[in-house]
Amino acid sequence: MRKNLDVLFGYNEREIILKIALETNRIYLRSFRSSDGMSMHEYLSLERVVRYEPYSEMSLIECTREAKRRSNDPSFYAVIQKETNKLIGSIYFHQQQPYKFRTYELGYVFNPAYWNMGYATEAAELILKYGFLELDLHRIIANCNQENERSVKLLERIGMRRESSSKKDVFFRYLGSGEPNWVNSYMYAILKEDYIQTNVDKSTT
Repeated sequence: MRKNLDVLFGYNEREIILKIALETNRIYLRSFRSSDGMSMHEYLSLERVVRYEPYSEMSLIECTREAKRRSNDPSFYAVIQKETNKLIGSIYFHQQQPYKFRTYELGYVFNPAYWNMGYATEAAELILKYGFLELDLHRIIANCNQENERSVKLLERIGMRRESSSKKDVFFRYLGSGEPNWVNSYMYAILKEDYIQTNVDKSTT
């Protein structure tokens, strides 16, 4: 079934996810490399990019270390613009426990120089297609800060539905007073059956 995917053999099913090339006409996804630190620093050093992430702005040294870490982490994809062969963002796709539920969580962070061009949507749609049609997942979820309107619009654009709204359920930073900076979050999800009905069935009509 992987007729459009470039599989590198020798990995078990849970490792293979980052050993497969996923692509569109404009982008492809690959595993991270230790040499990706500088490209990551271009956007992970910006406050507006990491504002809703569980980490703060990163220095070049920190990005270099993170690139090395991600190169051994099958939950992260580097998103590459084909025309320039440049790393423009990342996709996070991680299996949730218990594994028998066949559920993955989706996340993404992109270089703002490539915002409003459809790249994040394109990459997220690739992952949904891969998850449901290749991994035979049952469900894919995503969480986002309620203030992150850009992320909310993206998740709804790719067909995910809002399943819950939580008040002050998580924090990643502290206030000047030392108290946690609690934030409100949404959880989005999509089932394989809904994905098939919306995307695959539509293409045959």
